[in-house]
Amino acid sequence: MSPASPNPADLDAAAGSPPPAPEDDAAEARFVALVGMGPGDPNLLTLRAAAELARADVVIADPAAVHPDVRAHCRPDVEFVDSAAGDPAKLAVKAAKAGHHVVRLFRGDPGLACQLAAEGAALHRAGVPFEVVPGVSALTGVPGYAGIPLTDAKHREVRFVDAAEGAVDWEKFAAPGVTLVIFGAEGTVAEVAKGLVAAGRPDSTPAAMTSLGTTTEQETVVSTLNRLAADTKGMESPAMIIVGDVVNWRDKLSWFETKPLFGWRVLVPRTKEQAASLSRQLRGYGAVPDEVPTISVEPPRTPQQMERAVKGLVTGRYEWVVFTSTNAVKAVREKFTDYGLDARAFAGLKVAAVGEQTAAALVEFGVQPDLMPSGQQSSEGLADVWPPYDEDLDPINRVLLPRADIATDTLIARLTELGWECEDVTAYRTVRAAPPPAPIREAIKGGGFDAVLFTSSSTVKNLIGIAGKPHNVTVIAVIGPQTAKTAEEYGLRVDVMADRPSVSALAEALAEYGARRRAAQVEAGDPLRKPSQMRRGARRRK
Repeated sequence: MSPASPNPADLDAAAGSPPPAPEDDAAEARFVALVGMGPGDPNLLTLRAAAELARADVVIADPAAVHPDVRAHCRPDVEFVDSAAGDPAKLAVKAAKAGHHVVRLFRGDPGLACQLAAEGAALHRAGVPFEVVPGVSALTGVPGYAGIPLTDAKHREVRFVDAAEGAVDWEKFAAPGVTLVIFGAEGTVAEVAKGLVAAGRPDSTPAAMTSLGTTTEQETVVSTLNRLAADTKGMESPAMIIVGDVVNWRDKLSWFETKPLFGWRVLVPRTKEQAASLSRQLRGYGAVPDEVPTISVEPPRTPQQMERAVKGLVTGRYEWVVFTSTNAVKAVREKFTDYGLDARAFAGLKVAAVGEQTAAALVEFGVQPDLMPSGQQSSEGLADVWPPYDEDLDPINRVLLPRADIATDTLIARLTELGWECEDVTAYRTVRAAPPPAPIREAIKGGGFDAVLFTSSSTVKNLIGIAGKPHNVTVIAVIGPQTAKTAEEYGLRVDVMADRPSVSALAEALAEYGARRRAAQVEAGDPLRKPSQMRRGARRRK
């Protein structure tokens, strides 16, 4: 299809128009985005909100309200300004007029129970351009996470009530078929319930209260107006009350608080980089992972051996390269960077990985492993599938193993038996990490953690060495029999063991344990308690 002919009038108009102005970076930066970040769960941040945070030079917010995962969308050089340091609107105007792109963060949605009207008006008066980025409001997000729909086929009307200032005329909300969402009522639950009953709502009307909604500390209590104050005594703020027959849906629709590890604080004795996928999986089960490294990875004392190995790898000295850990992949990758090399240097080589995590690190590097264990993900499992040396098929019989300084010789012995010549090279050293901060150590020994995941025997030894022995209420989950044996030698009771030696299987096994534990408590009619709540002095409530 040929392009359409241009309109002569358009050409004349274009000829008489000035050329478009060049982009003015400073003018573009003089801009304020009023952004809602949702009610608590960082995963409720919208795509547009994330994009504005990525552009921001200055972010104005209450630091306590900004989850680390929300902050992670910002550039490392972004300036965070505490909204309590002055009038937030004046702070935004000042930053914008200094040529900065400013993000003013609000919890929930800026236009609902926030200061959008006042702060937006102040920006308008100052002549500072702004945009509003709506967020998920607590008024709809919290009921959704509580498993309570605000409408159904029989109930179509919803009224939102701000009870923070008191003196609510409850006569306006007495209609029995109307769903009420009441916020700002912390500390006045009894007055709210009495006011509704006095206005004509039956005292048997279903009512629910949710505190710390959409976070892993969320708690929902379902009751009736006449029992609500007593049943919710001691609940934390912020909290929201929902009144109406729609509350009865919670038994069928509760999905968040019924996750198998909901609210469990789980200790992951790995570095943040190593624990990324494991922590992500645990969060999917409702847990709150805490990463505590038990080892520190350092370069080898004598780097010459590693340098010769990389040179041999490039010049064709080896037939195979074996990676037995993600740390080994990282060490080789860093050495490649030093020499200006990339994944193309592996051309013509065969590459083996000991397991899923190591393989993933190689793929990220641009290298697809040729061999992995088909069963047990370990050195023994890799040796089980390793082909014997065949001088007709293999022009070279050398295998490079870049490993830790404390690696065992099991794999080398097995490969030697198969006719291969192994070159064991120290790619990195492992040393015991520094002790974690005092609050972490106290939580480990005092039962503040609900579970701890041990991914190797060394993590057992090193965690106890730097932080002490986990409390006996803490669920101990291990990756395999050898790790279980080490844990028992140190006096720990092993509760969970993965059915295969992978961190993904370990997290899955812990989730199954949590689901069974919760089902048993429900069947017995017992209060739902996390392991940490079973210790003496822990908060207990129906």
